[in-house]
Amino acid sequence: MIHPQAIVEPGAKLADNVEVGPWSYIGADVEIGAGTRIGPHVVIKGPTVIGEDNRIFQFASVGEECQDKKYNGEPTELIIGDRNVIREGCTIHRGTVQDEGITRIGSDNLLMAYVHVAHDCIVGSHCILANSTALAGHVKLGDYAILGGFTAVHQFCQIGPHVMCGAGTVVLKDIPAYVMATGNTAKPHGINLEGLRRRGFTPEALKTLRQAYKTIYRKGLTTAEALEQLQLLANDEPAVQPLIDSLNSSARGIIR
Repeated sequence: MIHPQAIVEPGAKLADNVEVGPWSYIGADVEIGAGTRIGPHVVIKGPTVIGEDNRIFQFASVGEECQDKKYNGEPTELIIGDRNVIREGCTIHRGTVQDEGITRIGSDNLLMAYVHVAHDCIVGSHCILANSTALAGHVKLGDYAILGGFTAVHQFCQIGPHVMCGAGTVVLKDIPAYVMATGNTAKPHGINLEGLRRRGFTPEALKTLRQAYKTIYRKGLTTAEALEQLQLLANDEPAVQPLIDSLNSSARGIIR
């Protein structure tokens, strides 16, 4: 399962059925779970932990030290879950001690070609990052978020669960849960209704979320004022709570 032209350093921990293609390099501080397939010309450094049944395509660089100029060789980490697909030329960097020291990627994500995930990012599960999407340091991306190709996200931004960004979106502020956004800079364009339907949200939940969106963006309210009204909606519809949570956790302010 390990090609004779691959380099696996002593100390690396690979499950018995991990595949490693020719000319790939696996560093000493790397742990890779069962069923994961590493293509040719892949570089994986550590400390990095990769779960089960992932697929990493050629020319990806995973677990490299970050590009933050404050980084001084500390043994920070990258942790990747299960069943992720990491396509050609992706770059995923370890964390920094200025944050928690860990970059985290959940499970069941698709990172298309040339995606960059910088230091200290937290990517949820079931996300899609299309070609050449770039996450700067300390970005948080919620579950089921979809970022169109060439999306660029400023450092420390938070993108809530079920968000959808159009191609070429430039994100400089936080995007609340469920919102569709596009443009340079990103502007809101309603609730991601089609995506939520596909994920089993009820018509009643969708109706309430549309009402919640209008409360934030159509009534001229401050965020604090909108939160008071959203809490009333959440009492009857639990799907509103992730929207409330994303507003409460916002440090950069939300897109308008």
